Amino acid sequence: MYPRAVPRSEGLTITAGDIQLAATLVLPDVGVTDASGRHPNVLLLPSWLPRGRDGDYDTSRHPGWFARRPAGLQPGLLARLAGALAEVGVASLRADPRGCGASDGAWEEATLFARIDDARDLLAAMRARPDLDLRRAGILGHGEGAGIALSVAIADPAVSALTLIGASARSWRDTLRRAASARARTGEEHQHPIVAAIDRWSEELIERAQRREERLTLPLRGGGTATLGLAPIEQAIHTPPLALATMLHRSVTLVHGGSDSWSDPDEMALLAAALTDAGNDPGTRLLPRVGHDLAEASDAVIGELAADLASRLVPRELPPVLLAIEEMG
Repeated sequence: MYPRAVPRSEGLTITAGDIQLAATLVLPDVGVTDASGRHPNVLLLPSWLPRGRDGDYDTSRHPGWFARRPAGLQPGLLARLAGALAEVGVASLRADPRGCGASDGAWEEATLFARIDDARDLLAAMRARPDLDLRRAGILGHGEGAGIALSVAIADPAVSALTLIGASARSWRDTLRRAASARARTGEEHQHPIVAAIDRWSEELIERAQRREERLTLPLRGGGTATLGLAPIEQAIHTPPLALATMLHRSVTLVHGGSDSWSDPDEMALLAAALTDAGNDPGTRLLPRVGHDLAEASDAVIGELAADLASRLVPRELPPVLLAIEEMG
């Protein structure tokens, strides 16, 4: 009987613009390295609201925003995916976003475009590693991270494939209105004070962002407040994934929880249609009775998502600058 492969984790500090991001690189067991000696690799991008590198809500830097995480709960979505990718021979990088976990900066003030630039810097850090294959790189984006993944891949011909989980298609404004209305009926996620406040003040957020006001302070249940910068919301309103999808020509799989309280499953159908119209052949997978963070999905399902992405990390032709990096490596 062969021993089970054991992934290896490395803690990294990566420069992104004028700040430092704390990250974790997960490498497959040495026994599953292929003949090239370099691992295919994936950048993992989290959903909206302050989250740690594992994909779960950031309670350490944002006390009072979120309900306490129950003891014994399984790891966040990105941590689960990192482990599943390593088991099929794929390395992955995930980082605490600006102002979350051990990273510098302030999440509340980070614009959407800054988050896109941060993703590009994380991808560049991966490409500086001689043990990672520049020709077989992918991006997995969850929620807001799906839109960021699209933005990065459109301008980066070396990205082989994408997996987009819980992605919206329409603008942030339309997605929030629908989600807030649905959560008002069900109370879903309202155990988190910041989610309840955003839903209650959703129209105010949208209107003030569209007027390009700088900030809005929301009262939180329990007496605290949360001040949100409105620039990232205004940018998200005017950068719908539906428009980005028309510019992408790559392998894409769309995954959506049937009980997603942030992005209705109808969004997946709209995004798939836009990708198809652009000449792509997207795969789709709807997971019944599964929420936005796929917490209800079994480890077997998470493993299937990882295996699907691994199978689509086919070698890409590199632009001259990456050819030079590959030769130096």
